[in-house]
Amino acid sequence: MPKKSRHKCPSQNHIKLITSSHSFLHCFAIIRCSVHPSAKMSYSNHAMGSGSRTARRTFEFGRTHVVRPKGKHQATIVWLHGLGDNGSSWSQLLESLPLPNIKWICPTAPTRPVAILGGFPCTAWFDVGELSEDGPDDWEGLDSSATHIANLLSTEPADVKVGIGGFSMGAATALYSATSCALGRYGNGNPYVLNLRAVVGLSGWLPGSRCLKNKIEGSHEAARRAASLPIFLAHGTSDDVVPCKYGEKSAHTLSAAGFRYLTFKAYEGLGHYTVPKEMDEVCNWLTARLGLEGSRA
Repeated sequence: MPKKSRHKCPSQNHIKLITSSHSFLHCFAIIRCSVHPSAKMSYSNHAMGSGSRTARRTFEFGRTHVVRPKGKHQATIVWLHGLGDNGSSWSQLLESLPLPNIKWICPTAPTRPVAILGGFPCTAWFDVGELSEDGPDDWEGLDSSATHIANLLSTEPADVKVGIGGFSMGAATALYSATSCALGRYGNGNPYVLNLRAVVGLSGWLPGSRCLKNKIEGSHEAARRAASLPIFLAHGTSDDVVPCKYGEKSAHTLSAAGFRYLTFKAYEGLGHYTVPKEMDEVCNWLTARLGLEGSRA
């Protein structure tokens, strides 16, 4: 089974592949998945099924990697990897960015069976069967991961701004956290108490898009929070793993629901990976939106 390629420093001219860019199923099926035995955190969720039957799944999260700020600590961002990846590879890339005032927290998703891989176990923030507005959303898995992310940010100092970013499935989870923040609650009804100041999604999609607008419009507080949350979305036009149309639809759905502080960038010819130009724009956007003091050379 081939090994997945690793990130390289964005100062180099090499393209940093996150996944290969073949068909959706083939692309993720070739990824080697492993469980990290150390630093695990479990999350138990009780979900009511049909009738009075209660279903329970316990998710064990893998190792969390932390990149400390090299300058004054002004912001903390949890960055979420894609399907089959882990927090380590992204921490290496993020450490090289010219953002000395940001602390990066890079968790590793639980290893779980993934429907689109025919039930093959893989690191995944939630289960996914197909990318479709008509496909079912794994609310339990989404709530589990969003809660874990919020817990990672809950102990940050009060004067430090917090945000969430991610790639591919990580971007989808970041956007789910953004909508939970605006609504003030998770899908299971539990309160979402973090005040997110920035959300970044690269090559991803928006879970729960069908009913988002009605939920936001049904609450003045939700509409206010949505209108004030900055979101940066980017997608490659040649992405044949998560096609660019899903990024465009996500941006349109969020805008229509009242997320007015939204930026969407399309990169001509870019596949399902990131390149220095894209990461440079992420750096510039974060510096401006979070009011960071500056970048290092």
